[in-house]
Amino acid sequence: MQLVTVDIGGTHARFALATVTGDGSIALGEPATLHTRDHASFQTAWEDFARMQGGSLPDAVAIAVAGPVGGEVIRFTNNPWIIRPALIPEKLGASRYTVVNDFGAVGHAVARAGAEHFVHLTGPDQSLPASGTLSIVGPGTGLGVAHIWRDGQGGYRVQPTEGGHIDFAPLDSIEDAILARLRQRYRRVSVERVVSGPGLVDIYEALAGMEGRAIQPSDDKTLWQLGLSGEDSLAAAAVDRFCLSLGAVAGDIALAQGASGVVIAGGLGLRIRDTLLRSGFAERFRAKGRFSELMAVLPVKLITHPQPGLYGAAAAFAAEHLS
Repeated sequence: MQLVTVDIGGTHARFALATVTGDGSIALGEPATLHTRDHASFQTAWEDFARMQGGSLPDAVAIAVAGPVGGEVIRFTNNPWIIRPALIPEKLGASRYTVVNDFGAVGHAVARAGAEHFVHLTGPDQSLPASGTLSIVGPGTGLGVAHIWRDGQGGYRVQPTEGGHIDFAPLDSIEDAILARLRQRYRRVSVERVVSGPGLVDIYEALAGMEGRAIQPSDDKTLWQLGLSGEDSLAAAAVDRFCLSLGAVAGDIALAQGASGVVIAGGLGLRIRDTLLRSGFAERFRAKGRFSELMAVLPVKLITHPQPGLYGAAAAFAAEHLS
């Protein structure tokens, strides 16, 4: 069967047609990426995608959303759109639908993607375990967190969470300075304020403040470009600090979830994979005091599937409607 699969984040809404075959395999068509800021609502973005496809779409849809799922109204964490699931058949013309948290969708992708879609980051260079819990951590516009449990026989369960909103815990004086800067604006500082794409701005400005540098205001996109290219040494230091913090948070999540393996996901994770390999990510992931030896034996991978949200949303639809 054919369906529309959608992945809605804070900045982009990605659409694609997907085909699910009788054996459960999923094939994605060419994705279309729309900017959420350019559309007043999800429905107008849907209509835009329909025009790209010649005016008509299948009557089944899978939607991954960057925010909690449940209730009569779905609101996004970093996006002003809302979705009322009960109105999907009327508004979109879809008789069957599935709505999942975006990192729930990524969980489905992690569970189903082949080994060729993973790159090794740290820990034992071996496949992710076929049984037990896998923690998933993904920086992007926000910080997504989920986990999956696999039974060793091909079955799995996905649990999306809001783990990106746990408290940020500094580990040295530089991170103390970052936290102090963020506390000037927020009563409570979550890890998402630091370990996300926009968080690089605050890291950069905190480092500049420590050195007494006068800097020009800049957006996170520019700073990522300057830092990854090495054009700006302070931006490069901010990127390194981001990687350290990501390692620490990923390790905390793994401990909290009792993980037997960890997957880093998200568009930003894929973009900085070479930097992660050269950074202190692995050291910070393991730096858990009495549990350092435990952390050292956990395989940590980066998922490289080009569209895990779209693929995973389609997988979630298949699990709900076709299994």
